[in-house]
Amino acid sequence: MSGRNIFIGLIVLITALGPAISGHAASSGPDTQKAPVSMAVEFMDHAAAAFVCLEKGWFDAAGLDVKSYETYVTGMALASALARGDIDAAFICLIPAINAYSNAGVPISIIAGTHKHGYGLVARRAVVAGVKDLEKAGVRLGCVREGGAVDVLLNKAMDVYRLDKITISSRLQRMSPARQVMAIHTNQLDAAVLPEQWATMAESADGCRMLFTSQDVWPDMQGSVLVVKKTMIQKRPDAARKLIAALKKATAWINQHPRQAADVVSRQLQRAEGGKIQDVSAAGPAAITPEVLARSMDRLNYTTNIDPGAVQATIDFMAELGYIKKAFKAGDLLDLRFLKEAR
Repeated sequence: MSGRNIFIGLIVLITALGPAISGHAASSGPDTQKAPVSMAVEFMDHAAAAFVCLEKGWFDAAGLDVKSYETYVTGMALASALARGDIDAAFICLIPAINAYSNAGVPISIIAGTHKHGYGLVARRAVVAGVKDLEKAGVRLGCVREGGAVDVLLNKAMDVYRLDKITISSRLQRMSPARQVMAIHTNQLDAAVLPEQWATMAESADGCRMLFTSQDVWPDMQGSVLVVKKTMIQKRPDAARKLIAALKKATAWINQHPRQAADVVSRQLQRAEGGKIQDVSAAGPAAITPEVLARSMDRLNYTTNIDPGAVQATIDFMAELGYIKKAFKAGDLLDLRFLKEAR
């Protein structure tokens, strides 16, 4: 796809997507044995397992009645929505989940991982030939707002590469991932820190390359997680077990059939705008093609495994940055009993 077509597609996409995009899964019917659940996901291939389950009916097959689901353009927006109380489960990046638990007091538990990595910094070769060039005066760098996953990754990169934090932070341009991609393609940014699939989309702009990924600066970075409200665990533990069963099935299938998985995720993202976008060849999400998704998803490690030590390190780093008031024990947020049962 040409840069011009991607740019046109992004304009439509940014206009179409608000902070949240509501959607509805097919009801499982009158079967009262199925566990009802309201779900939320991010508008990214980070939530690939959820999209696969939705398309293949694997939530239903696991005994879940997905009453509704909502799609959010960023993890931070989803973290805010969790506080409303009408979302039972969410596929969300670890860092916004920590924010929701620590800063907003949302009573959630992480019951599984969904993937590791899936973040990177894309830059124009002519302006940013190496990481140290990010310190140069006049370099226009985009990032999400403070406390987002890629913002925390950028702080980690500044530590690893010993970059001047004050110089870089003073000229960050804060904007959504979709707007960063558009700005890269229209030469309004020289570099952007992005989650996937947005990073791969930005990389396709003329003269751009992936300068580093999370694998380069944070080898054990946990990407997204499956969280549920604590009340679900207390009152409906069977629903949590069924979510884990569906997640594990989808994760195994994604790893066994990566190209077919990219097709599924592309279709689901294209349809996510409340069912309004039907002709994907003419709409904004057409930029999110199976080819883009295949390249992007290859940069993630889809796994339900989650390392409590890595979660603790993330909590401690966020506290050091001042993004949460104080560090806390990872065990307060993790509840991996159902994941262990499923092994």
